[in-house]
Amino acid sequence: MFNQWLRTNKVAMWLLTVIRVYLGYEWITAGWGKLTKGFDAAGFLNGAIANSTGDHPAVQSWWATFLEHAALPGVKFFNVLIPLGEFLVGLGLILGTFTTFAALMGLVMNAAFLFSGTVSTNAQMLILEVFLVVAAANGGKIGLDRWVMPYLRSLFHKEHNEGQAKLPKSMKVKHTA
Repeated sequence: MFNQWLRTNKVAMWLLTVIRVYLGYEWITAGWGKLTKGFDAAGFLNGAIANSTGDHPAVQSWWATFLEHAALPGVKFFNVLIPLGEFLVGLGLILGTFTTFAALMGLVMNAAFLFSGTVSTNAQMLILEVFLVVAAANGGKIGLDRWVMPYLRSLFHKEHNEGQAKLPKSMKVKHTA
C-alpha cells in the first residue's frame, strides 16, 4: 500500500521532489568541492582499513580486505570516480534526470561510506535514497524525467516493434494488455 502510494500519488510526487533536490544539493556540493579543491582517497581508505581491527572494529574485515587489496591499489581511479560520481548523482537528482538510477548510485556510495566506518549524514541519505528508488518514476515526474523517460521508452519500443516486423509470424511475441 505504501509502495503504491510512493509510486503513484501526487502528494508523494511533491515530497519526493523535495527529497530529491535536497539529496542532489548534498551530492553536487560534495562532488564539486572534491573536483575543484582536489581529492585523495588514500587517507580515507587507510583510515578505514585501520578501523577494521581491535575488539569492536567499525569496519568489517571483509570490507577492509576489499579496500586494502582492490581500492587502495586503484586509488587513482577512485580519486576520479568518487568526486565525479558525487557530482553526477547530484546533477541527476537536482535536474530529475535518470532519477532512479542517480538515487541508486547515491545509495551505493552511501553504503560504501557506511561500510568504511563513516556515519555522518550517510545513513540519513541512504534512507531517503531508498524512498526515491522504491518510488521509481514518481520521484522524477517534476523534473526532466517527465520528458526524457517517455522519449527513451519510445526509442526502445520502436526498435522492438521494428525487430518484430522482421520475424516470421510464428516467432512474433504477442502483447497482452
